[in-house]
Amino acid sequence: MKNNIELTADNIELETTPSLAKRASVLLYGILSYAVGCFGLFWLLLGAGGIVPVSISSWSSDTVINAILVNVALILMFGIPHSVMARQGFKNWIKQYIPEAAERSTYMLVSGVLAIIGVVFWQEIPGTVWQVENGIGQVVLWALYGFGLVYLLLATFVTNHFELMGLRQVYLYFTNKPYKALPFTNKYMYRYSRHPMMLGMLLIFWATPVMSVTHAVLATLFTSYLAIGIFLEERDLVRNFGETYRKYKKSIAMFIPKVF
Repeated sequence: MKNNIELTADNIELETTPSLAKRASVLLYGILSYAVGCFGLFWLLLGAGGIVPVSISSWSSDTVINAILVNVALILMFGIPHSVMARQGFKNWIKQYIPEAAERSTYMLVSGVLAIIGVVFWQEIPGTVWQVENGIGQVVLWALYGFGLVYLLLATFVTNHFELMGLRQVYLYFTNKPYKALPFTNKYMYRYSRHPMMLGMLLIFWATPVMSVTHAVLATLFTSYLAIGIFLEERDLVRNFGETYRKYKKSIAMFIPKVF
């Protein structure tokens, strides 16, 4: 009887352990999602600097008002799912239908696809807000733009780039190792700024020698989205880390020490 009980327990354990095929498929899904997410994000960020083309769809709005409405809709199409999927309630819901390890990868995949759609269908609006002709001014603005890109990328690695992008989760799932959430970190730039990634994005969107109306609408709408995102993120951080984050929030500036 004892042997039968042990055999039954072993069978139950085997049934609850994901097969190699399933673990491999989740890993491949995570890698694909990472590639799509990064492609969409970098296309958006490089497009904001005019380094790669945007608004490449053959379809265009017939009036300025319609163009603005389409652009607002594109931002909402990106921003609402991007924010909703980051909330714990949505995470708990989607884990009923996909492996828990694939949750962050799904976030990356959806974000990347929506970013690509936004870049492709972004509507051109005639006009220029400013155009810096001074050579030194142009160099300064391009330097700020480049700094924003590098700063943003480095900030992702300080917090653990692979965790943020979902690769760590799918790798642990593939190797059949338990997932353990990473502790709160305040190293390097996080000792001076609570949101260095957001600061990097603001520099990317606004540090440009030529601010067209098209770019200005993009920068303004994304800045508004980032403001909402910061509010929701800080609320979640307080919920997750409690007094640790409350003390951190009181002592560390949002973006730049003694400025803001």
